[in-house]
Amino acid sequence: MALALNVFQTVTATVSTSPTIVYTAPVGYTGVVLLAQVANIGTGTEDMTVYYRRNSVDTEIMYQYPISSNDTLSIFSGKLVIASGDKLVLFGSSATNLKFVASILETLN
Repeated sequence: MALALNVFQTVTATVSTSPTIVYTAPVGYTGVVLLAQVANIGTGTEDMTVYYRRNSVDTEIMYQYPISSNDTLSIFSGKLVIASGDKLVLFGSSATNLKFVASILETLN
């Protein structure tokens, strides 16, 4: 059976205080992050860190960025291409107050 040319994924996560892989581009596919947002549902400002991981090398996209209470941050102003096997990793200063959502298009290589 042939693989699908394009697959849309929605990724959600409650942000942890330790680095957590929230997305890995599948073998044979490239992930294109169309939208990624994080909401702070808490009563105080929380910090957020997001990075791209390739072959155990991390590249910060956003580092300890403060998000005010009851506010939402769009992480990317454009698209992010995630090569097959590469990862999107994040963590924050709260284990319960930061909520992450991303829309990702996986396209066959």
